[in-house]
Amino acid sequence: MSIFQAIGRLVLGFLDYLGQLGLLTGEIFTSITKGQRRWKQMWAQIAEIGARSQVVVCVTGAFTGAVLAAQTLFQFKLFGLETAAGGLVSVAMLRELGPTITGLMLAGRVGSAMAAEIGTMKVTEQIDALRSMAVHPIDYLVTPRLLAMIISIPLLIAESAALGMIASYVVGVGVFKVEAAYWIANMQNYVDLSDVIIAMVKGLSFGILIVIISCDRGLKATNGAVGVGRGTTDAMVYSSLAILVVNFFLTLLMQIIFPASLLST
Repeated sequence: MSIFQAIGRLVLGFLDYLGQLGLLTGEIFTSITKGQRRWKQMWAQIAEIGARSQVVVCVTGAFTGAVLAAQTLFQFKLFGLETAAGGLVSVAMLRELGPTITGLMLAGRVGSAMAAEIGTMKVTEQIDALRSMAVHPIDYLVTPRLLAMIISIPLLIAESAALGMIASYVVGVGVFKVEAAYWIANMQNYVDLSDVIIAMVKGLSFGILIVIISCDRGLKATNGAVGVGRGTTDAMVYSSLAILVVNFFLTLLMQIIFPASLLST
């Protein structure tokens, strides 16, 4: 019975956690529709989330595209299909790797920072001080971060995917000597607007998950510095796991709505 009790506790704990996230999501929605606008905080978060994450996202996207192109060409070369690699890498960067890698990088860099900052405010009673001054913590701390993420993450994903495709072109044409005309032609044939839409939908979903999970961990922080550190770690881990799980289901859903170009051509 101890095994079943342990499983039951895990399931109940998970459902309780989902309920907490649902309540926080409801508070954020109320804040967006009826709360006070904090434009200064939002612009500050755009700078933190968007501008200061560009180097990490761009480098990650470029080398992801380069290594994907190299591995694809190693295998395609055995069958004489090198020219098709450009289309495959481009679709993969837009539909999967661009949004996912960007989301994981932001979960590590931005999500942990959100949890640490809000958690520190929580354990030092700064959030209670905000309430005493009639400032709603969700309006002041969470909503500006969510709006900033919604604005920033599509641009970051576009940069990551674009640099990944450029790097794959350099590897394919410069290293593996694939004809540039064939590479570009396949990219144009297999990539269309649906791939961009999928990248943006996934990116927005991942960004919202990062903010909600990270802010929740920060708002729930207790026990001083130890609790802040634990909350920061949990924010990064939970956000990354949520991105990977949600990505799977979004991939299935998007495949139904927008069939893959490589399969429909």
